[in-house]
Amino acid sequence: MTPMPDGYTPWPEEFVDRYWAAGHWRGTTLDSLLRGWALRFGPRTALVHGDNRITYATLNRRADRMAAGFRLRGLRRGQRVVVQLPNVPEFVTTVFALMRAGVVPVLCPVTHRAAELSHIVRVSQATGYVGPSTYRGFDHTAMAADIAAEGPFLRRVFPLEAPGAASPYGGFTTDPSGCHYFPLASLDSPPEQPLVQRADQVAFLLLADGAAGEPVLVPRTHNDYASQARAAAELVSLTEDDVYLAALPAASHFALGCPGILGTLSAGGTVVLAEDPGPDACLPVIERERVTVTSVLPAVAESWLDALREGRPLYTSDAADDLLCLCISGIPAPLPRRARARLRLRPAVRRSRRRRQRHPRRPGRPGRPGRPGRPHSRRRSRRCSCRCCPTSLPSPVQPPPASQWGRRSGQSRPVEGCFEQDQKSSVSGP
Repeated sequence: MTPMPDGYTPWPEEFVDRYWAAGHWRGTTLDSLLRGWALRFGPRTALVHGDNRITYATLNRRADRMAAGFRLRGLRRGQRVVVQLPNVPEFVTTVFALMRAGVVPVLCPVTHRAAELSHIVRVSQATGYVGPSTYRGFDHTAMAADIAAEGPFLRRVFPLEAPGAASPYGGFTTDPSGCHYFPLASLDSPPEQPLVQRADQVAFLLLADGAAGEPVLVPRTHNDYASQARAAAELVSLTEDDVYLAALPAASHFALGCPGILGTLSAGGTVVLAEDPGPDACLPVIERERVTVTSVLPAVAESWLDALREGRPLYTSDAADDLLCLCISGIPAPLPRRARARLRLRPAVRRSRRRRQRHPRRPGRPGRPGRPGRPHSRRRSRRCSCRCCPTSLPSPVQPPPASQWGRRSGQSRPVEGCFEQDQKSSVSGP
């Protein structure tokens, strides 16, 4: 096993052996998986954002060229770069491109401001920042410039310019603190020879809420996150005909890999990116793109239900039968039957629990006269160590102590593939 970089706690050897023996870990990096998906699903639509549609082949090609652009602008293997983008195709492309360049993305919600971002830059020692130039009236590039002037780490900023807009910091400039600014759209260089990387290394850093109120960093390896996304996709039976709506922030753990963006892409499906989870933005998209799977928080689901109570129809066509699965985090029970009927969900509502509690096995189904009762399937009787969801993965024992980065490498929850997710950190973190 390759030694982890300083500051990261590696997976215990017994877990590594178990996951390799069971086939959960397959030794493939996430950026290499994208190459395989491009070969397998090349002409199929991978990402949808408004009227913009991107195929698997185009996504892989853009990631290749952007990775070469990052390296040409001075980023090197092992460095960290904060990615603070909304739900736009550039988020997915940037994350894959950074991993392909050997750089570790630090996924940060676009709602974080200078206090949180400066803490993240200082703790991760991030040398780069990728974010919108301005987003919903807030100047993210100016915020990055202030952080760069305060510390020695941040030295490269890649702003995403809005169409037809220009930033005073963009266009290959350098400010008095020595920070360089390169428009994200300029990162388009001929692809280089792929780097040789190990799947047991850190792929990216997610954010979680710390005990002191400051965000902590959660390292995830290529092996464990690929396994989780694949297991989550299998749990909800995703296929290449499914369409996933990313309504929550793409930088959150729930929207990224439970099954999220990566789980949908691994199955050959289509990811629809929505920047606003509100009903006015999402419900028309669900109808237009014929969405079959999505992940939301209880407050978002309630807002959708409120829209229905106010008389705004969810569907105006036969697309009502397409929404098959709604993943909801942070609620102690499934939505009521009446609510499911209003949302016209079939056949089930996936849920997660935040508290550790026992789930007693239910008795067998009552049999009809002259017919014995049928026991419940054993496939769903095995639960992970957090006891929050059905899973076929082994349940590790208590994880080792957290590292200086916040939590132990490769696990933000007790077991990979788990749907458990903190309600607050789904908005401001993983």
